[in-house]
Amino acid sequence: MTENSPQPASSGNCQIRENIQRMRGYAPGEQPRVGKVIKLNTNENPFPPSDKVVQAIQQTATAALQRYPDAFATPFRIAAAQHWGVEPEWILAGNGSDDLLTILTRTFVGENEKIRYPYPSYVLYRTLAEIQGAEYDEVLFRKDWTLGPEWTAPTDGLRLMFLPNPNSPSGTRFSKEQIRDWADQITCPLVVDEAYADFSQESCVELVRDCNNVIVTRTLSKSYGLAGLRFGYLVAQPELVTQLAKVKDSYNCDTLSIAAATAALMDQDWLSQNLQSIQSNRKLLSQGLTECGFEVQPSEANFVWCTHPKQHHQTLYQQLKDQGILVRYMDYPNWGDGLRISVGTSDQIQALLAVLQHLGVPS
Repeated sequence: MTENSPQPASSGNCQIRENIQRMRGYAPGEQPRVGKVIKLNTNENPFPPSDKVVQAIQQTATAALQRYPDAFATPFRIAAAQHWGVEPEWILAGNGSDDLLTILTRTFVGENEKIRYPYPSYVLYRTLAEIQGAEYDEVLFRKDWTLGPEWTAPTDGLRLMFLPNPNSPSGTRFSKEQIRDWADQITCPLVVDEAYADFSQESCVELVRDCNNVIVTRTLSKSYGLAGLRFGYLVAQPELVTQLAKVKDSYNCDTLSIAAATAALMDQDWLSQNLQSIQSNRKLLSQGLTECGFEVQPSEANFVWCTHPKQHHQTLYQQLKDQGILVRYMDYPNWGDGLRISVGTSDQIQALLAVLQHLGVPS
């Protein structure tokens, strides 16, 4: 055991699995509960959800909450099926898309088997592999955020691949055609994690019809403004959904969240207007950062990834925090560091840019 290795937990007669003792665990972004801050660090929607969501919660809260919820979120499955032009049997709901990523890992990956995902990307993928006692195969993005032939290279024990699309932290996206080609080359499930897809130009849900190894996960946390609700879903062929349902918790979605998520999905007018606002503000943010000397990666998500050739990123993060503005500083070993900044309201973006100018950026 090296000097920096995690020390065994002091657990009395409770034997902690060694892989759990070794792992660091998932570290979410800062969530301050006191004080006035501008939060641009966790990719939340800066606007409140649809009024229809609020009405659904209020109406459901007066119902029989002493009863267990619908175990399969049937009203939502019906709404999602209509939205995507499939049958309800193609939909599985979860307590946020993280719940679904956990279900997928538990279903397909055994101890010492492998999960592959691109790097840098969503850090939870590694955490899920470590919890499962599985190996993780991180395929480095090229500097232009593309993937080389090693992405689909065969390897013993590979049981599952995660592909965030658009990716975080870069905001970049692969086309449906590219993903279809990859799915044809591999012999394991390819999970297309579409947490940010509503902000981009297309979705891969239609690939699920033709590719029996493609599974698409989606969340209502970002585009529908429901991060505090915790609701997501996946689209997969019914034979897979049947098996995945065996692994989920008995009642993984509560009564209020089912009603709210169903109302949100059915209010596409609200979604369309919200997306227009965020895409407009994304352009404002990108242009402003570029004028401050940042190199900004073109994004199809509700955040941007930026680096500055003359500034120390971690110092900038702390200086912004001291001024009441939270952004996400991210440092990736063997890759580099930078700032991921969520798209806020126009007022929040202007405040961020004003503070950067006050700090003397880009000098």
